[in-house]
Amino acid sequence: MNLRKELPLLFIVSLPFMYLGYIYASLPETIPTHWNGEGVIDAWGPKSSIWILPFLLPVLIYVLMSIVPRIDPKGQIKQMGAKFYQLKFILTLFMSALALYLIYATQMQSLGSLKIIFLLLGVLFAALGNYLPSVKPNYFIGMRTPWTLESEVVWKKTHRLAGKLWVIGGLVVICLAVLLDTADMLSLFLTITAVITIIPLVYSYIWFQRVKKSH
Repeated sequence: MNLRKELPLLFIVSLPFMYLGYIYASLPETIPTHWNGEGVIDAWGPKSSIWILPFLLPVLIYVLMSIVPRIDPKGQIKQMGAKFYQLKFILTLFMSALALYLIYATQMQSLGSLKIIFLLLGVLFAALGNYLPSVKPNYFIGMRTPWTLESEVVWKKTHRLAGKLWVIGGLVVICLAVLLDTADMLSLFLTITAVITIIPLVYSYIWFQRVKKSH
């Protein structure tokens, strides 16, 4: 492990813990632990339960992203070098930002505007889309279908398309989050997510059949 490279990530992971430690004494003994799709509190619990948030979000993703290169049987992830570090940074930063927002929402006992969460997700989609074309064939990251894993040509073509779709999808989510009411966003977000996921899957099958016929 390169400690110099990991220190910024460890700092990002620690931010929700520092913020939570700062406000913990001021939290009531009973806090909201869940909100429904409309942002209304529908479950409560002891304030000690809030500590699970930073563990489930930035800590978990950081640990997973640290383990994956070590257990990748093909060793492709290690070969990605700086590209994989960028992905690790993006996901850790997103999860830390989400944890900070949810801790703040718990403190205020209100999610406020759900637009913030959709904006964060839109930024994440666009960032991942920009990254996808550089992902090499592996068993853990990317559009892993039976057809992309079988053919490097199919993998590359699928990830080029997926990258464009995820960038576009992310930008559309950001625009809609700004323009539309929160009530309209959930179904649209789920629809966009389904479209940018399903199209590359179908595309990978089509290209696999083309490659198969050409041989």
